[in-house]
Amino acid sequence: MADDGTAMRRFETPDVEDLPEDLRDRIEEETDRAGFTPNIFPALSYRPSHFRAFFAYHDALVEETELEREEIELIIVAVSGVNDCLYCVVAHGALLRIYADAPQLAEQVATNHRTADINETHAAMLDFAVKLTESPERIDQRDFERLEELGYSRRAIWDVGSVAAFFNLSNRLAHLADIRPNEEFYDLGR
Repeated sequence: MADDGTAMRRFETPDVEDLPEDLRDRIEEETDRAGFTPNIFPALSYRPSHFRAFFAYHDALVEETELEREEIELIIVAVSGVNDCLYCVVAHGALLRIYADAPQLAEQVATNHRTADINETHAAMLDFAVKLTESPERIDQRDFERLEELGYSRRAIWDVGSVAAFFNLSNRLAHLADIRPNEEFYDLGR
């Protein structure tokens, strides 16, 4: 968390009480679920219309998908590691540890997914997500064929790419605003 107790350092974090009712309700729901308010929620409430669009797309990515939640979190942590996004590595690293039931996996994936303790299928998925992050113009038919050979459908490949693309956006917003991870995330799933 930021030294002054705010969710982000470069913009003023709005008071939750001053937000539109739908944003207050969503923040309250997330606070009840987590036991604390993840900083991404008050930070993104700086622009309420953007908050709504961001979380609507986020929810679609995690709820209407061909991927398991562990796979989604693997992608997020790998992409966020490549992008040096402290907030997302820490926050989604906690979720990865929980969904994968693997207390050391997040650090492995964030640092270098190629040496992480994951199976060949997940390694290929992360190779694709990282390639899309680092050099999207290099994605070609061979990338699709490799994932299809490992059992990914075209819809699943779309979902892998969509999660990677969305979290490239999320990482950049976190950098823009200097959104800080909550202290609580560091110990979750250990």
